[in-house]
Amino acid sequence: MSESTRGTTERHDEILAAIGRRIVSGAQPAGSVLTLDAICTDHGVSRTVAREVIKVLESMGLVESRRRVGITIQPRTRWSVFDPRLIRWRLDGADRAEFLSTLSELRRGFEPVAASLAAERANEHHCRILAAAVSDMSVHGRTGDLESYLLADKVFHRTLLEASGNEMFRSLADVVGEVLAGRTHHGMMPPTPNPAAIALHDDVARAIRLRDPKAAEASMREIITEAAEAVSGEGAV
Repeated sequence: MSESTRGTTERHDEILAAIGRRIVSGAQPAGSVLTLDAICTDHGVSRTVAREVIKVLESMGLVESRRRVGITIQPRTRWSVFDPRLIRWRLDGADRAEFLSTLSELRRGFEPVAASLAAERANEHHCRILAAAVSDMSVHGRTGDLESYLLADKVFHRTLLEASGNEMFRSLADVVGEVLAGRTHHGMMPPTPNPAAIALHDDVARAIRLRDPKAAEASMREIITEAAEAVSGEGAV
């Protein structure tokens, strides 16, 4: 990728995020109208870039373009709520607390089941990655390296969803990843991650390795409960 192409892509992403955050925060309310000219003027870009941004927002259900009507902001009921970018923008907003509560309810609905299925379907490769991820979480948790801890945590949950053998669960890996990243990047993780949470991840990995679906499901449910309670303790939920 050339420097000019990279710069255009980065600028596109910046404008997309800026407009997306305004929409999800309510600063650009449903029913209001955007124009390409306004986007070009406000962000100093060509109409080509502005059109590309609008196409992405339209694919996410945030706007609708209609001839002689314009680019209209859509109500929340039209949004593609599982889009990782949309989740990231909403976690950046003022309704973060309410949204995290909603996401915790979602996770309770599928991750424990995925853990149970993983205990029946995981292969040796999955088990090795889960064990390694827990080991990395333990190391980085002790040192307080939250970014490295986050990476290991993401690997753990992505692998678990993959190991479930269910393509629908696997497709939610980015959703879970954004939830984990949001907690870290918005200061809702303690300086040193809770050893009890790491131990629960180890319990899940062990239950999967030992082919114990009930134990895997129960421990995963505890992980989600612990995370929700920890965030609540920070006053966010």
